[in-house]
Amino acid sequence: MKVLKFGGTSVASAKNIALVKDIVSQSDNLKNIVVVSAFGGITDLLLQAAHLASEQNEKYKSVLKDIEERHLNTIKQLIPVHGQSRILSKVKSDLNILETLLEGSFLIGEITTKLSDKIVSYGELLSSYIIFEFFKQEQMDVTYKDSRELIKTNDLNEKAVVNFEVTDALCKTFFESVQKSIVVAPGFISSSEMGNSTTLGRGGSDYTAAIFAAAMNADVLEIWTDVSGMYTANPKLVKQAKALPHISYEEAMELSHFGAKVLYPPTIQPVLSKGISILIKNTFKPDDKGTLITQNKNGKGKTVRGISHVENIALLSLEGPGMVGIPGISKRFFEVLSQAGISVVLITQASSEHSICVGISAEDTDEAVNTVNAAFEYEIDRNRIKPVIAEGNLAIIALVGDNMKSHQGLSGKMFSTLGRNNVNIRAIAQGASERNVSAVIKKNDVKKALNALHEEFFEENIKQLNLFVMGVGNVGSKFLKQVQQQKKYLKENLKLNIRIIGISNSRTMVFDEDGIALKNWEGLLEKGEKADKNSFFDTVQKLNYRNSIFVDNTASDEVASTYDAYLGNSISVVTCNKIACSSNYENYQGLKNMAREYNAPFLFETNVGAGLPIIDTLKHLIASGDKVLKIQAVLSGSLNFVFNNFNDKTTFYDVVKQAQEEGYTEPDPKIDLSGIDVMRKILILARESGNRLEIDDIENKSFLPKESLETKSNEDFFASLKKYENDFQDLYTQANEADCKLKYVAQYEDGKASVGLQQIPKNHDFYNLQGSDNIVLFYTERYPNQPMIIKGAGAGAEVTASGIFADIIRIGNF
Repeated sequence: MKVLKFGGTSVASAKNIALVKDIVSQSDNLKNIVVVSAFGGITDLLLQAAHLASEQNEKYKSVLKDIEERHLNTIKQLIPVHGQSRILSKVKSDLNILETLLEGSFLIGEITTKLSDKIVSYGELLSSYIIFEFFKQEQMDVTYKDSRELIKTNDLNEKAVVNFEVTDALCKTFFESVQKSIVVAPGFISSSEMGNSTTLGRGGSDYTAAIFAAAMNADVLEIWTDVSGMYTANPKLVKQAKALPHISYEEAMELSHFGAKVLYPPTIQPVLSKGISILIKNTFKPDDKGTLITQNKNGKGKTVRGISHVENIALLSLEGPGMVGIPGISKRFFEVLSQAGISVVLITQASSEHSICVGISAEDTDEAVNTVNAAFEYEIDRNRIKPVIAEGNLAIIALVGDNMKSHQGLSGKMFSTLGRNNVNIRAIAQGASERNVSAVIKKNDVKKALNALHEEFFEENIKQLNLFVMGVGNVGSKFLKQVQQQKKYLKENLKLNIRIIGISNSRTMVFDEDGIALKNWEGLLEKGEKADKNSFFDTVQKLNYRNSIFVDNTASDEVASTYDAYLGNSISVVTCNKIACSSNYENYQGLKNMAREYNAPFLFETNVGAGLPIIDTLKHLIASGDKVLKIQAVLSGSLNFVFNNFNDKTTFYDVVKQAQEEGYTEPDPKIDLSGIDVMRKILILARESGNRLEIDDIENKSFLPKESLETKSNEDFFASLKKYENDFQDLYTQANEADCKLKYVAQYEDGKASVGLQQIPKNHDFYNLQGSDNIVLFYTERYPNQPMIIKGAGAGAEVTASGIFADIIRIGNF
């Protein structure tokens, strides 16, 4: 014998019911018990109608009409016209009784639990009858049985307790005598020994099926739903979640208790002692394997089998000096909650006995607070115990697995993963069996926490990085192209899955929670909403993704001013924008401190030398105990390009214009030519060497005329270059006559820094520097005479983008 239970989504429409018929028809068992739920959404409508009626709100009639139309339309879609009359009459008769019950509630202006059970029971009564008649119409060997005649309970309505001795006897008598191969029965409903309708609680259709399976020692209990089994995590929140092929009863109970909606926790109880297997299957994908639940059978000794959660949780904390060493406080606390009918889902107590903390359903918060405070009024008045503290908008997240107890470090791995992603833990609970490790977190952090933990425990070390990119000009567009090009390689070889979630330029911004398609990001951005840096941050914060990285490809001081907000929310920052790190020292150091405090990397390798590993090399020197004595460098690729191409056969204006057009300079070339850009770079290197320095401390020996420096627009600046062409030619001539080349050099030594144009002789390391290359000489205690030299392309959108990309990969490998 096999018991098959079909949930509300499986019987939500005529089309779905036809799928149920196909599944039942293909069963090879001699006898099948088919337990069905109410049509999807009907139970909620019945409860709504009952509530409205009890408030004497006539809108209950329109809800009742919706219920009637759903059932009558389903009949008309399933049953041929010639067979509809009798079935429609029966259903209308039942609906008339339902209407009478609701009218009674409306007239007296209240509803009892007994009346509520009668009203709600019509969901399963109607659905099971219609499905039975459809099966019969399809020539199936089927009969019908009202579950109220088989399952007997006490008179506790809404959450009735089953009398298994009586129930098992009735089930055996009926099912052993029935001649038909298929029995259709309604789930959820039962009756007291006095004959009154009772219900088994929400999710009770699973329980009905389990009761039948246990009574008849069925071969298997099949639970047919809208997902392909129990998953490693909720697939609606974790897209990488996988169906578990085989788990134990205990694991299933833990997962279902902590939010796995495909199985109602009490379901397992009747079949557990009988060793009856449970198979979770998908009505809409019947060929999928599903999840088989049996006695302890942890596949291949795996540790964590699933990650589950319960939302809408509140924490109640009872604390005070009067609790220490006083026996009976815990007993009173839990007794008060129990008497109020409030279920406790998590318990934690400090070893000092100074406080007890419990998790309850958020809807019970007010009643719990009032009840507990009243019970401890004497102690509260005398300041021995504080009034109970309630904290809402919380959720419980739990790791589940039979073999967790035999593996060390799982809790630490769980908590460190949550910590890295700025998920604050409010309470922790772990049973002695170590089958479940639970943590209370903010409700808004559930999706991020689930995904972060799933990535850590189930995804073969593939780490997902979620990027939010500000600025898509020369550098930004090249960066996006590189990400698109390398995405597959990174996933296969470095186990990094990079998604671009948000993009913004100065005009528009666009977001896609599933990742922006980089093949047409320009078109998507053009159609995006109006750009706003504050709104951009708000969206990043609201999405609350794990491993989030803000990428700044701009030269904007306004964007740079937002870094603290990102870092303060554990969102990493990668930037080629030099403004933040060259701002006042307190701001620079504050950002570095925030990065450490909130475990959010703040990387700016491209601030100096574009894609060259200058800052990274400097960090390693310092971290290994070396000390920087002197830095000499050509740090402006744009200025190097300019002076490598400027001679007596060109004009200074033409060379600078070319440098701007080819992307070697900032959009405002005066930033480069004035030396400000180089000042910022040597300042950053001095600071990264461990020195406190401000931009005003750097001596700038500018070669530009004062008039050029004071221009207000690019047009005026270029006009001034033409005006002073002779001065620039003089600079070239003097260097050429001295057999030297012009290089713009930055230097730091003995706490002092300077930048300026210098004549470089032939025997100097800077002399043969070509194109837009940069070069840095680090003189340190380990390299006092022969410096460490880093040399290479130091400007250009392509290499700058590659430097940003490298920083992101560094974060992925942290």
